Amino acid sequence: MITIMDVEASHDTVSDYLLAHSSPQDDVLARLAEETRTSFGGVSEMQITADEGALLTLLTRLVGAAYTIEVGTFTGYSSICIARGLAPGGRLLACDVSGEWTDLARRYWDEAGVTDRIELRLAPAAETLAALPPDPIVDLAFVDADKESYPTYYEELVPRLRSGGLVVLDNVLLGGRVFDEANQSERVTTMRAVNDRVAADDRVDAVMLPVRDGVTIARRR
Repeated sequence: MITIMDVEASHDTVSDYLLAHSSPQDDVLARLAEETRTSFGGVSEMQITADEGALLTLLTRLVGAAYTIEVGTFTGYSSICIARGLAPGGRLLACDVSGEWTDLARRYWDEAGVTDRIELRLAPAAETLAALPPDPIVDLAFVDADKESYPTYYEELVPRLRSGGLVVLDNVLLGGRVFDEANQSERVTTMRAVNDRVAADDRVDAVMLPVRDGVTIARRR
């Protein structure tokens, strides 16, 4: 008989193994992660982990990204990872609404030497995206913000992806709550609808990965 404790222990073992066999975070990212935890407490769970950061850098490099967008910057971990993977002269448009969180991000962007590659816009991301030119010039977009707005973000981003460009959605499993049909909260039903939409979208080829809280990668055809 498998107990909850067995499952949790197995999860921790797998997590540790994955982290040990992915490109490690450097000192800048490690210090940013620690300062985020000490400064923001429980909300620091919004920060991505080192293996997901390594995935973002790898994906950015694989597509030769020159223009990227991040929806949900928080304290800057993921933006550093994306910026480090950019092609020479590449740019990242970082969208967030919190000056407090992104003040910390700015400091670590300086330490990581990527400030010149990042443009931060403090405004509702839906408005920022809607105001962008409609041209399909985006090489990679990473979405890790309020889950209720994922449908809006997705529909604003996909038409702006170039052929072969990627949109990466984080937290698509919502801690497993998407599997529980009895859970009809707005956040969960919205995420289920997004997951179904991506899977049925003939504009993209998509795969959902069990990375951390679930990551979907969709490639524009």
